[in-house]
Amino acid sequence: MLSSGPRPPAGRQRRKTGPQARSIAKRALILDTAMRYFAEHGFATARVEDIAAEIDISKGSVFQHFGSKEGLFFEVFKKAILSLPSYLDAPAEIRDKGFFETVRFWLSRTEHLVHRDWVPFRISILGGYGADVDLKRQIELFMADNDPYGTIAFVRWGIERGEVRDDVDIDMLVYTIDWMTERFQDAIMAGELDPGLFREPGNGKPRHIGARIEQFLMLLRGAIGARAPRPPEGKRP
Repeated sequence: MLSSGPRPPAGRQRRKTGPQARSIAKRALILDTAMRYFAEHGFATARVEDIAAEIDISKGSVFQHFGSKEGLFFEVFKKAILSLPSYLDAPAEIRDKGFFETVRFWLSRTEHLVHRDWVPFRISILGGYGADVDLKRQIELFMADNDPYGTIAFVRWGIERGEVRDDVDIDMLVYTIDWMTERFQDAIMAGELDPGLFREPGNGKPRHIGARIEQFLMLLRGAIGARAPRPPEGKRP
């Protein structure tokens, strides 16, 4: 919506195109270039000088903005993760079906998102598996502090619906669903890149991903699903 208020002073408008604005624009360009480069080459083999060369700046300019290769990747990771959808971003008709159907929706969309948003998804994998120990620690703290997938709100919603157990600390529920679903999605994404990773034991044929999702949901329900009330004494079958 266009603003109907007074225009800012002309001097303020000129400052938007000054050195600070150019620095912000350069930082954004470095991040966008680095995100694609890390996604294509991984963290260990990526070289800051190659990222700088792609946009015709010095390696020192990258370090001036981000301090180190690890600092650059950390900022890339944050931008990538925050661009991905949260659980409750699922369509209303999916949410109406409930908590576990919403999980099913996102899991079934993983293969599609790998192709549509492969760069941020690749970065999310690298953050979990391709970075060094200190960087992983930074990433873990960021994920815990920011809850980028909206898991806390999602779990509370599931409890309110009576689908998720309420006899366990909510932090434990959040940790469980984040850990289980993230690792399973990682496996789906890895399987998409290398179909040989998902095979039926013994016969060498690829297993249909739909069967994997159904088994995963069965395990997830067993871990965090609401428990059915116990029948009164004397009325048990």
